[in-house]
Amino acid sequence: MSLTYLHTMVRVKDLEKSMAFYELLGLKETRRYESEQGRFSLVFMAPPGQEDAPIELTYNWDGDGALPSDSRHFGHLAYGVDNIYEACQHLMDNGVTINRPPRDGHMAFVRSPDNISVELLQKGESLPTAEPWASMENTGHW
Repeated sequence: MSLTYLHTMVRVKDLEKSMAFYELLGLKETRRYESEQGRFSLVFMAPPGQEDAPIELTYNWDGDGALPSDSRHFGHLAYGVDNIYEACQHLMDNGVTINRPPRDGHMAFVRSPDNISVELLQKGESLPTAEPWASMENTGHW
């Protein structure tokens, strides 16, 4: 049997707000499907040059009462970044809470507007430990 990765799907409550969050991470919309009959939108977003590894944002036009308040059962999305400190600072500057700061110069966690856990990993070797990250405490769940 041969398998091919297609995408990871997450349900979102506010499509525009969720897209704005993933755009902060550097993802771009690669395609969109809207179903008037099914009353839903599917928006695929991926890092530039990695269009074959998208996240699918599923938005139900009439709401989604089944959407859990804490998406911990999902696990997380993971993205490699060139500089973990710069990535976290960029997110903080745009109002995103860093739930698990990159104290080790290697790993951080944030949450999307829909409570999806997103892991950021330093590409290559960990960066040297630096403030304010080294002494920053965890905030909420990650």
